[in-house]
Amino acid sequence: MKQSIKFIELSKTLHDRESFDCGEKELNIFIKTQASKHMQVGISKTMVLVDNAIEIDGKSPICAFYTIAPTSIKRESLPKDLAKKLPHYPVPVFLIAQLAINQQYQEKGLGKVTLIKALEYLWQVNSQMAVYAIIVDCLNENIKTFYEKYDFKVLGEHNNKIRMYIPMKVVNNLFGGKYE
Repeated sequence: MKQSIKFIELSKTLHDRESFDCGEKELNIFIKTQASKHMQVGISKTMVLVDNAIEIDGKSPICAFYTIAPTSIKRESLPKDLAKKLPHYPVPVFLIAQLAINQQYQEKGLGKVTLIKALEYLWQVNSQMAVYAIIVDCLNENIKTFYEKYDFKVLGEHNNKIRMYIPMKVVNNLFGGKYE
C-alpha cells in the first residue's frame, strides 16, 4: 500500500467513498452519504488517508478517516473532582464523531495512526479555540478497549454508546505542551 502520510479533507471528486467498508454499517453509511453534507453545512470536518497507488473511476480509495466536531457537555457529566474546577455552564469539547479503517487496511496499525492524527489536529485547533477535553462515543466494547489504551476514560452512556473523554491537558502533554 502506497498511501500518503498526511490526512486531507474529504473531497467528493477526489476520494472513492463507495468502496469504503470498515465492517461497521453505521460508519460506512456515514462516509458514503453524510460526511460531505455535514462538511457543506459546517457541522463537522472529515479528514481522510488515501491510497494513492490505486484509483477507482479516477478516485483514490480511502484507507482511513476521522470526523471531528465542536460540541459541549454538562459539567456534571465529568467526574466530580474535575467538575468542581469548571464553570456552571456547558463545557466546550471536541468530538471525534467518527473514526474508521477500511477493512483492506486493518491490522496494520492505522487505527493508532488515525487517532494520533486526529488528536494532533485537534491539539492544533485548540491553540486557537480552547476546549476542555476531547470526547468519543464508542459503538461497542472493542472500540472502548481501543480508546482505553490511549488514556481515554469512561464518562458514561450517551445515545446508547459508551462516551469517553481525554482532557486536553493530556493531549497537550503528548505533543510537547506547546499550546498551553
